[in-house]
Amino acid sequence: MALIQNKKVRLNYEITETFEAGMELFGFEVKSLRSKLGSLDGSHVVVRGNEAFLVGATIPPYQASNTPEDYEPDRNRRLLLTKKEIAQLSGAESQKGLTIVPISVYNKGSKLKIEIGIGKGKKKYDKREDIKKKDTQRDLKRSLKQNIVL
Repeated sequence: MALIQNKKVRLNYEITETFEAGMELFGFEVKSLRSKLGSLDGSHVVVRGNEAFLVGATIPPYQASNTPEDYEPDRNRRLLLTKKEIAQLSGAESQKGLTIVPISVYNKGSKLKIEIGIGKGKKKYDKREDIKKKDTQRDLKRSLKQNIVL
């Protein structure tokens, strides 16, 4: 079950490959994520010096009165990946047109994990096609459901 999801990532990007990573967080950030606070909108992953960082994600403090005064909710967070995975991500990052985006944050046992994906940005007409497909699927399900009920 996802705690936080980047809902528009599947609409804006065609995800080709996904990875599971850990995150380096403070204790109050973990509590905040477990209570489903935070946002992945507009965030992405950057690979610098054999390390991957989550940039642009907002995680507010769990209790504002108990957090340090110099805490930044939008700070860069290091992702915990293997060297092989980091090499794959840096190769994808160097290719033109590919972006590394976070998809969701979820619990795995007692740990918090983040699902990241390598995606290629969709054009406007591709997005329209996806929306049309969803609408037709929804209409089809509605009509089947109505036929079963009647």
